[in-house]
Amino acid sequence: MAHRALVRPRWSDMDVYGHVNHANMVTLLEEARVPLLFGESAAAGLTELAKGIVVVRLQVDYRAPVVARNTDVLVEMSLTELRYSYFTIGYRVHAGPDEADKVAVTAETKLAPYDVTTERPRRLTEDERDFLRRGLGESDA
Repeated sequence: MAHRALVRPRWSDMDVYGHVNHANMVTLLEEARVPLLFGESAAAGLTELAKGIVVVRLQVDYRAPVVARNTDVLVEMSLTELRYSYFTIGYRVHAGPDEADKVAVTAETKLAPYDVTTERPRRLTEDERDFLRRGLGESDA
């Protein structure tokens, strides 16, 4: 996994069992990827990437519950697939802030660049593809 982010589940994210519920886990995945795909890409001069990316597919597999304990959880991300019309990010969400904490969730999001002006998908530029390779690395997954 090439990119790491710390995100903090909130008490309001928990279900009646005290676990971060599904909808809020999806939000944590988004909170982990947004700084890279929007902030860091714009800082690198890739303004079009920050203007539009849509989720095409999402898969989440739960191995153990994540509990909001007023501490961060570690989200590791890697680039598992890169095409001109989309890319896929793989995630490993740890139950705590350290790599040694057990992996509680694995997930993937397939994302496509989107032109909000024409309301149509668009192709990734070579610079965007290079940024994704550098920022996320490519995994064997």
